[in-house]
Amino acid sequence: MAGMQHRADHAAIGLAGPTASGKTAAALAIAQRHDVEIVSVDSALVYRGMDIGTAKPSAAELAQVPHHLIDIRDPLQPYSAAEFVADARRLIGEIRARGRLPLLVGGTMLYFKALLHGLDDMPPADPAVRAVLEAEARHKGWPAMHAELARVDPATAARLAPKDSQRIQRALEVHRITGRPLAEFHTSRSIAPDGDSTPGLPLVSLEPADRAWLHARIAQRFDAMLAAGFVDEVRGLRARGDLHADLPSMRCVGYRQAWELLDAQASATPFPIERLRECGIAATRQLAKRQITWLRSMPQRLIVPCDHPDALARVLDQVDQLVAPRTRA
Repeated sequence: MAGMQHRADHAAIGLAGPTASGKTAAALAIAQRHDVEIVSVDSALVYRGMDIGTAKPSAAELAQVPHHLIDIRDPLQPYSAAEFVADARRLIGEIRARGRLPLLVGGTMLYFKALLHGLDDMPPADPAVRAVLEAEARHKGWPAMHAELARVDPATAARLAPKDSQRIQRALEVHRITGRPLAEFHTSRSIAPDGDSTPGLPLVSLEPADRAWLHARIAQRFDAMLAAGFVDEVRGLRARGDLHADLPSMRCVGYRQAWELLDAQASATPFPIERLRECGIAATRQLAKRQITWLRSMPQRLIVPCDHPDALARVLDQVDQLVAPRTRA
């Protein structure tokens, strides 16, 4: 690995962007130029056995540079933003102690926000309340739960789709625990788990100038996942017998759509692969739209147009400016 010593005034560097924007390739290029270790900022990559549908870096890519926070949870286990912040802050210290630069790479914007600005002081997940909500949802359906949310927290309900089970459940959970709508916590003072945040993290952001370019990339990548055996990967997860559709892991984009179609598939009928392709690409586009919206709320970010022919060179230039090129190996 080529090495440039890094300046001490940046504890780490972030590389963010929507799905399919080229973050993995850019991170590996940075690793060829600077002495970094990569910390994944991705809520799906934490899960073992979920490789194809998460576009997890290949074994060869993982071998090029040390990676962290990948394959650290079984799909049965949750992983919260608070846990990410604690793990990331610990890893930043450990990587810096080894004389290397932590490079935080991913598209889970909640994790970046939590690390940069701290966490909203809202209650942690309550398994008992969550179990009650899941039972109600199985009986009434998520659109009915969304309607209930609209009565108690209309602001949050207005920005959620009626089938966005994960976010509807969390908003209802917070309301039932505190009697307050989720929006009140988002406007309250944020705190980090240890009373501090990581304000000095420069964030390089890969963003498309032309949304159609990103949409084409999303379609190409989903097709590649299908060709690589994504449906069989989901079948294997279902065959375990202990996973279900309401787990955070199975709500990941692509997995949710495949699980629902497998649920609906009649025996001895062909799997509706074209329907999965249609639903999966649409859901991934929606994810990318949310990610870009989050990024636009981060004014400190350093934007690199990911659809520019020289995007990779521009990312490297941004990173070069953030680190001091004292030595090259």
